[in-house]
Amino acid sequence: NPDDPEEAAKPDLKWFQPRPSNGLGSNSVNTQYALILSGATNKAADNPDLIKLITDAKDAVIADNSTATYKVKPSEVPADAVTSSGSGLDPNISPAYAELQTHRVAEQNKLDVKQVEKLVADHTTGRTLGFMGEP
Repeated sequence: NPDDPEEAAKPDLKWFQPRPSNGLGSNSVNTQYALILSGATNKAADNPDLIKLITDAKDAVIADNSTATYKVKPSEVPADAVTSSGSGLDPNISPAYAELQTHRVAEQNKLDVKQVEKLVADHTTGRTLGFMGEP
């Protein structure tokens, strides 16, 4: 039900999930999007709130992406699966995060895992000019 904000906020596990978004504020004009300011968390690495946020996000990634035939290990969860980008809005994900999601996406869409892995490989972009940034 799109009118239920709690239900609307749940990810549709049929699809690949982006990096977490990070924002502040509310928007009374279009309540579907509560974001009016964006940015990084700006919290120290030892901040208890940040540690809880990351731990909870990691637990959710493990639970969401483990299937009957594939169990995600905590060591397999890449940083971009649990942290927002500097702008807080960058949806791009690493090849490692895409790979972690392939089993779930395949299962949810009744596809072969190899087929989804090939789609990921076909749509992964390299570094800009061959040396800037990450794939």
